[in-house]
Amino acid sequence: MANLVQYLISALSLGGLYALMSLGLVVVYGILRLINFAYGELVMVAGYGLLLFGQTTLPWPLVALFSVAIAVLAAVLMERVAFRPVRFGSASTMLITSFAVSTLLQNTTLLAISPRPQAVRLPGFFVESITLGGLRFRVVDLASLAVSIIALVVLSILLRRTIIGIALRAAADDFTMTRLLGVRANLIISVAFAISGLLAGIVAIFWVGRSSLVEPAIGLQPVLIAFIASVVGGMENLKGAVLGGYLLGFLTVGLQTWLPQAMLDYRNAVLFGIVIVILLIRPEGLIRPAYSRERR
Repeated sequence: MANLVQYLISALSLGGLYALMSLGLVVVYGILRLINFAYGELVMVAGYGLLLFGQTTLPWPLVALFSVAIAVLAAVLMERVAFRPVRFGSASTMLITSFAVSTLLQNTTLLAISPRPQAVRLPGFFVESITLGGLRFRVVDLASLAVSIIALVVLSILLRRTIIGIALRAAADDFTMTRLLGVRANLIISVAFAISGLLAGIVAIFWVGRSSLVEPAIGLQPVLIAFIASVVGGMENLKGAVLGGYLLGFLTVGLQTWLPQAMLDYRNAVLFGIVIVILLIRPEGLIRPAYSRERR
């Protein structure tokens, strides 16, 4: 029972991060039909924000806040400078643009800072553990779980109870009709990128905290996992993105925990094999869209 509880906490903590990343991808994809592979570089930007602001005398909560703000700013600038000029091009043009932005940001970081991993100043709770009811938990896992749940709840309220949230959901359903109804396209797209940057910044804090190191390619793994999670859950559905994120979190921690020692090196192959089986059974994702775009 103790092992099961600890497994649930670890899986929910990691799954929450994957869910936030998946939401960041799906929020933009729903409006622009853009799979933004430069999204991982927003995690990198926030990670280097933790590094650079952490070298100052600022208290760590402000370091984290400024790092998330830098990720939001980078996301908005990414949309304005890179994606807005090619918005009306083909899907392949925007996809190639996202790869170009990713490569540019990584190489800029390599030249401007360092290609080597850099140690980041983090508060003590990232390495501390607490005992509750005879069970020992890492404080960072509990913090990650709490923050991810709060972020998901706040985002849900934003999308359902505010005017800008309703406009975002309407744009995701039918962007052309939303514009015809008078909603400003540039504003909606900028807000979508800002939300994706906010989610990436939150993820970066705990992703960097897993190793206390930041490097130019730190965003590659989470963005790939987030993309797979969003496809498994359903690219047309925000709930699907959350479900896919948590599913991959449970699978990742479960394989790490229960695979035989000799099989641990093959855990990614087993994970992706399970994903392939799921997609063979449900190619449209675990949560089907309410209607297809072809029928609009």
